[in-house]
This record gives sequence, structure tokens and C-alpha cells, in this order.
Amino acid sequence: MEELFRLPNVIAEAWTDAIGIPRAKAPRLAQTPREEFKLEGGAKLYRFGAASRTGKPLLLIPSLINRWYVLDLRPGASLVEALVGAKLDVWCLDWGVPEAEDRYLDWEAVLARLGRAVRRVLRETKSERLGVLGYCMGGTLTAIYASQHPEQFAALVTLAAPIDFSRGGMLRSMVDPQWFDPNAVADAGNVAPAQMQAGFTALRPTLDLGKLMAMPDLATDPRAREAFLALDAWATDTIPFPGEAYRRYISELYQANQLVSGTHRVAGAAVDLAQIRCPTLVITASRDMICPPPAATALLDHIGSTDTHVIEVTGGHVGAVVGSRAVREMYPALATWLTPRLA
Repeated sequence: MEELFRLPNVIAEAWTDAIGIPRAKAPRLAQTPREEFKLEGGAKLYRFGAASRTGKPLLLIPSLINRWYVLDLRPGASLVEALVGAKLDVWCLDWGVPEAEDRYLDWEAVLARLGRAVRRVLRETKSERLGVLGYCMGGTLTAIYASQHPEQFAALVTLAAPIDFSRGGMLRSMVDPQWFDPNAVADAGNVAPAQMQAGFTALRPTLDLGKLMAMPDLATDPRAREAFLALDAWATDTIPFPGEAYRRYISELYQANQLVSGTHRVAGAAVDLAQIRCPTLVITASRDMICPPPAATALLDHIGSTDTHVIEVTGGHVGAVVGSRAVREMYPALATWLTPRLA
């Protein structure tokens, strides 16, 4: 199955060979200098920009099912690089790669790992509060954690992070309980990358064809080719979804929409979004099919903060992080919003 998702790259290589264009070298990724702190279960914390730290720390939380370095993809298209350049003390959680035995890593365990990362950052920086930016599912998890530990937060940013799952678009339709049983999937163990990729491919079934059609232009534009290869390298470097965490994520959030209804519980305690009272920024992408903007901005309808703001980036779910509009517009706007709140 995984070979099917690599097929467009194989065809592209054959095409460039046929017309005599040298194959492009694999781009270097995640180049911002960093320190590493080990956590349990193969997870790690990274700290960036040793020479420019100031103010309260900012912790980045990527999605649980994608590699962290989309946030530091390549020079000139790196959220980490931009935030370090704004002289923020930037940290990032690397969730690690689940192994077969991690099928029993449940929702509580995932949020406990996030909590240990937060406390480690606070301890290392001798801070009482921090800012947290969560991307995609990382933003959903961060909002849940923030509602139960509001005293640790100086600022909260969600980036393309679903909160109201009834507005989740096609993905919500695909997992409707009328025809989808997450227990049948989770009972088999971790959800393999190919299984998840099949769902995302269903959202844009012509995406791989589009890649092939772009090959002639990319072959003659080195900068565009480098950007394409970097993003494609990240997109195909996927990791499994722990089975038990998947079960809860789909059944309680996508299907039951418990965050908005106020019925979600973690470790026996209620998740009340109204407990979030820190400054909160929601970043959306105008053409996001994975997290449509209304699914993300719903957070602001349920929190207790009066210091709120929305930034919309033109583009899709990943373009909101590494696209040219994100680089030109979102990165500076985010740094401007964060700087006084983390001073």
C-alpha cells in the first residue's frame, strides 16, 4: 500500500531522466540550530536560537500523527526560524514515533506527555507561565490541556486546529457513525500511515496527478523544485496513530463533538474551554479541507478570554505553515501578536 503513495515520485524521477534533467538532491530539512532534551517514550523537546532568547518561552506542539519538522521545514519557509528571528525563546515537542506496543497509548497518556513537556519547559526556563502554539491536532490537544491547566499559560495560539468537529467538513462526513466504526480500526492496533493517507487522498483524489502535471515547470525552476521536494519529503515521512488515542479522538471528538458540548473528560476531570482566560489567537487557512476555518474559530466562542484575535492565511492546511503567504504575512503577524504577550 505505501508503495502506491510513492508512485508519483517514481514516475517523476523517470520523467526527468527521460528528458535529461539531473535528479534533484534531497533537500536538507530542520536546519535551525537546536538543543535536545529527552522525554519518555522516544519523545523529545527541542530548544532553538540560543543567542536570542528573551521573555517567556514559547512551546510549539505539532500534530501527533505528523513529524514535527514541518514547523522548521527549510530556510526561508520555517516558522521556527521566523520566531527565533523575532527573539522569542522557542521550544518544540517531538512526540516520537509510536511502535507496535504503543497501540495502548491512550488519550490520557498523550495529554500527560504534553503536560510533562510543558512542565519541563517551565522548569528549564525558570518561568511560571509560557506561550503554547498547537498545530492541527496539536492545537486541539493544547486547548484541552489549557482548559485544565490555565494557570500555566501566558498565551495560546491554535493553528489550523479543529475545535467544533461538527464543522469538520469532508473528514467529519467520512467518519460519520452511520457508516464508520473507529473501534473496528483501533482494535487492530496502531493506525498505519497508509490507512490515514488514504483518507487524506480521498479529500483531493487528483493531488498526485497535479504533482505530475507540475513536473515540467519544477524541472526548470530550482527554487520551486526545492520547495516541492522539501514538502514532499515531510508529507511522505508519516508515522502511526496510537490505536487507543485514535479511538477516543474519532469517537468522542469527531463523532460526539464533546469539546463544544462540554462533555469531554480527561483523567476523570471535565474539559471546560471557558477556563481558558489567557490571550488567544486562532490562525486559519482559507482553503483548509482538513480543518475548515469555522471549525477552528469556534474556540473563541467558548473560552473565557477577552483578548482574542483571528488571522486567516490564504491557502490550505499545510500552506498555512510553510506557504509563501504564510512566510510573508502570517509569520510577521504572529510574532507581532506574541511579543508583547510573552515579554
